[in-house]
Amino acid sequence: MGILQTLKQNTYELPEKYKNLSIGEMEARVREIKAQLGTKLFIPGHHYQKDEVVQFADTTGDSLQLAQVSAANSEAEYIVFCGVHFMAETADILTNENQKVILPDMRAGCSMADMADIHQTERAWEMLQNQFGDTILPLTYVNSTAAIKSFVGKNGGATVTSSNAHKMVEWALSQKERILFLPDQHLGRNTAADLGIDLNDMAVWDPIRNELIHEGDAERIKVILWKGHCSVHENFTLKNIADVREQYPEMNIIVHPECRREVVEASDDNGSTKYIIDTIKKAAPGTAWAIGTEMNLVKRLINEHTDKHIISLNPHMCPCLTMNRIDLPHLLWSLENIVDNQPENIIKVDEETAQNAILALDRMLARA
Repeated sequence: MGILQTLKQNTYELPEKYKNLSIGEMEARVREIKAQLGTKLFIPGHHYQKDEVVQFADTTGDSLQLAQVSAANSEAEYIVFCGVHFMAETADILTNENQKVILPDMRAGCSMADMADIHQTERAWEMLQNQFGDTILPLTYVNSTAAIKSFVGKNGGATVTSSNAHKMVEWALSQKERILFLPDQHLGRNTAADLGIDLNDMAVWDPIRNELIHEGDAERIKVILWKGHCSVHENFTLKNIADVREQYPEMNIIVHPECRREVVEASDDNGSTKYIIDTIKKAAPGTAWAIGTEMNLVKRLINEHTDKHIISLNPHMCPCLTMNRIDLPHLLWSLENIVDNQPENIIKVDEETAQNAILALDRMLARA
């Protein structure tokens, strides 16, 4: 199976001149280039990006949404994707051959996506097939590499988002007796539990030890969870919830389903990033909210909804480190390279990988 290819140079160190520019100078130059390139340029920005970058985004959203909007914008020759690696891959898969997808900083990855590489997955699949036979359908969270999406598509499975995971897990279990859910065990566990599947009927695949972790009768297993997680959402704890309950008894607690099962159960509500944003937007003035998701987004919601009392569920939480690799200097550097006809960090997924990944995406889009 083919893997991601990155064209041109994978540049990590910015030229010295960008370290000597003031914020005002960089912002003015970005505006100038955006005006110069016009519709040839499209800048999608993920919700978790820094404000210094989001201010220049032509649209904001979740990863799949941004890739779809990029694909629909056929006028844009350059998609400067302000997000992380797997998001830029998906954008390249969905956009046409005449569009170039650029990631301003190649260090902007996703630790969750990196927890399931294709070699681990193919090895696990062979071992699980030997144990359970042809009874498993693979599903992957869209927060995964192109190679994993491709593997899932090739083996009859589909992608899922945090918004449609319930529908897709129901569909998968109507097709096969079991599912393999990659790469986030918490979203898989929370989704399956919400659908009434007993926790005892779930197992965890450890890709490092190459073993299935489960107590009891293996024939009862319905859901095999890949041992991966979001490094941000896994850090919300029951103690965080207890502290909020004690200090702010009136406060509503809403978390992302990438959080641990016990945290989701102890919260008042949970849902995708879009769900969280919409819930806060619709909430009555004067209401109070503790939000368990990435800090850049929480801070933005605090600033946008001053009529509500909003805090982070974990006051000591740091923003996603890899998501924060995209900053104003890297954005400007990417844009100036385009103007100079020397674009760097072009993301390109090979055709075989892309076609199988599209199968996985299309199966989801047809059903959810």
